[in-house]
Parts: sequence; C-alpha cells; structure tokens
Amino acid sequence: MEALTRPTIRDLAAAAGVGVATVDRVLNQRAPVRRETAERVLAAAEAIGYHGTGLLKRRLEETAATKSFGFLLQRRADAFYQEMAAALATAARAASGVRGKPIVEFVEDISAATVADKLLALGGRVDALAVVAADHPKVTEAVEALAARGVGVTTLLSELSAPCIGHVGIDHRKAGRTAAWAIARLAKKPGSVGIFVGSHRYVGHELSEISFRAYFREHAPDFRLLEPLANLEDPHLAHEGTLELLKRNPDLVGIYVAGGGMAGLISALRETGAHERVIAVCNELVPETRAALVDGVLDAVIATPVQALAERAVAIMARAVRGAAGEGETRILLPFELYVAENV
Repeated sequence: MEALTRPTIRDLAAAAGVGVATVDRVLNQRAPVRRETAERVLAAAEAIGYHGTGLLKRRLEETAATKSFGFLLQRRADAFYQEMAAALATAARAASGVRGKPIVEFVEDISAATVADKLLALGGRVDALAVVAADHPKVTEAVEALAARGVGVTTLLSELSAPCIGHVGIDHRKAGRTAAWAIARLAKKPGSVGIFVGSHRYVGHELSEISFRAYFREHAPDFRLLEPLANLEDPHLAHEGTLELLKRNPDLVGIYVAGGGMAGLISALRETGAHERVIAVCNELVPETRAALVDGVLDAVIATPVQALAERAVAIMARAVRGAAGEGETRILLPFELYVAENV
C-alpha cells in the first residue's frame, strides 16, 4: 500500500490558484498580500489538508485590521438586552476577516431625540453600528449623518425607513399571526382581546399588531379586538395597562404583548389571578417569562434566536468594514422560537 504524501506548497498554490511566491508571502509575511488572496490560500489549505494550515490562520489573525463594532441597545436592566449584549460582543470578537472590538451601550430613555443623540455619539467612535430603535425622523437624520461619515448602520429587531446596510430580526407578520392563533385556540370562549405595543413607531410592533388583527378577522371573527395600548417598553406602564384592561373589560380572554415590558403583564396577572381566564402571549424567553410559563401565568412566548441574530448582524457589519457591503444577505428574517410550559 502506497504511503500517503503530504500536500506541498506547490499543491497548495495550485489549489488556491496563485503562485508559489504568493503562498510563501502569506506564510512568512515577506511582503503584503491582499486579504482576499490570503483567505483564499487558507481555504485551499483547509480543503487539501495542508500541514501549515494552523500557521496560515495565525498569519491572517496577525494581519487583520482592528475594527470597532458599536451596538446601541435599550434598557440595561432588561434580561433580554443583557443576553443580546453578551451575544453581540462574542460575535464581534469572532468576526471573520477583522479583529472585532465590541462597544455596547444602552439607552434608558428611548425617546427619538435621545436615541438619535446616542447614535451620533457612538457612531463617532466605531467603524460600524447596530441599533434597536423606533422609526422616527430624528433617528433617520442621525443614520443618514452616520452614512455620510462612512459608518453603516444595521437594524436589530425592528427596521427603520432610513438607508441602512442591513437588518436582522424575526418575521413579525408570522409572530403576530402565531400569537393570535394561540389565543383563539386556547381561549375557552370568544371575548375581548387586548394588545400592547412599545410604540407604533417600532415597525416590528406595528407589523405584529396588523397581522394579529388580520388572523382574528379571517379565522376568529367572534372575538373583539381592543384598541392597542403603547407601553413604551416599560414594565410599569404594562402593569398599569393590564390592570386597566381587566377593569374595563370583564369579558377579557386574551392579551398579546408585541414588544417589551412583559414583566408588567406578568405581575398584573399574578396579583389579580386573571391568568386563570386570560390567555397571555408575549415575547422573549428570559428568567421571568420562563417562570411565568411554568406557573401557568403565560401561555406562550415568541422568542428571538439571540445567538443567530448576533452572528448574522455582525457578519453584515464585518462585510461593510471590509468594503464588501451588499455581498450576501442584508435583510435577514430568522425563524422565531415558540415556547410553552411543556418545552422550556
């Protein structure tokens, strides 16, 4: 039986479609080589099992430019945004083709003026930026100003009308219809149904509400859909709003929280015992919503796959800072996760 021969530098050059001298420059850093060429050599080395693949990877890491990735998220104390911040930071450090430096900031006041100011300030310190924000002219103006400076903005969770380099979130149309399906199927009888949005300026929340209503109109017309309440993503407002819904609508059979503030819904249902008759659906699996599912206070949770969102968003940003913006997917709608008491 013939002994297997290890691939040589000539084999590697042929597999990569470059000259031997180019491979030598990559391995020994004798002269600059285009990043794309070096990555092609590394890919070929991995494909043919070249013995110096590890060295090639180290050389690429050594020559990668350091780029700062900014992430502007909402309310630091929110468990969901804490989880997202950690995932985005990890993804930034592992970004392909660059040395990613994550800079994560939070806004407590989510008004458009504050978010716009924070965007401009953070944009002055980073090479690319991702943000969770409501769609508002002040935010659009800030995004356009950053684009003029060469800082591309990627939207997370909810889209903006401003020119952005990409978007990553879930399909809000499907999320709204799924929430409606759950309430219509689980409610013991038709009655009033309430819905909370953070603000109608969140495009994702508006899409969720429209789709939620469309499902009931098409498949469960005996239910009465109430006017939406805006809770500004604030648990205190969601708590007060839930108590008001229960007081004003004795026939209330369902509540859907299309945005944040779900802790307020949970606390109001717990203290009134209304979860015995009200089917409740909200977003994001965090410790509080998990416990509420187990206790029967919530009936379903529609969750964003945070790890996948972080990786896909950073990939868009990394391509932008490498001058390859527009390559690959730029508008990504991830499949959401649906949780009930039996699968948490």
